[in-house]
Amino acid sequence: MELNIKVCGITREQDLQALVQYGVNYAGFIFYERSSRLVTGKLDAATVRSTTGIKKAGVFVNEDLQSVQQKVADYGLDLVQLHGNETPEYCAAIRKVVPVVKAFRIGEQVSWQELAPFIPVSDYFLFDTAVGKSYGGTGQQFNWDLLKSYPFSHPFFLSGGIGPEHAAALTELELPALFAVDVNSRFETAPGVKDMEKVKEFVNALCGPQ
Repeated sequence: MELNIKVCGITREQDLQALVQYGVNYAGFIFYERSSRLVTGKLDAATVRSTTGIKKAGVFVNEDLQSVQQKVADYGLDLVQLHGNETPEYCAAIRKVVPVVKAFRIGEQVSWQELAPFIPVSDYFLFDTAVGKSYGGTGQQFNWDLLKSYPFSHPFFLSGGIGPEHAAALTELELPALFAVDVNSRFETAPGVKDMEKVKEFVNALCGPQ
């Protein structure tokens, strides 16, 4: 199984270009105003829009619908990741414009059937770690054993505290719907500043030298 890789929280052009060079599949750009990895004001829309060779994901939390649609156009986003309390109706409206990743925070247990209404209105799920009221980027991992009971074929991204040391364990996961791994804070020297050597080693460990 060859996993897709998404590196989220990109705020610098040199990091974005390195991801392209390393063959990373997705770059994530955070548009949540309260995030320390907010891309706005750090990396201009034209630079992101003109970058090719990688798919660009915009991360939003309970954002106004028109604002999301505008940023999709301005930044040339290939998909939108919804990390808040968005409804199925909201997801459906976004999906008319761009593919949707709907994120869910996993705690000590999970009720999979609560996700069922989102299957027809999203292209992927993303599972992150539930930590208080945080919407992600905590660097903490949830119990991956919970995913063994995942009852759907709907593909998902795995997120939450994944670091360089998890590469071997990720390749051994027997989860048919696992589509991609999403890494962020464990590959940084500061919020939004990636340690690209760590990223390169992680990509090589998961997918072989690029």
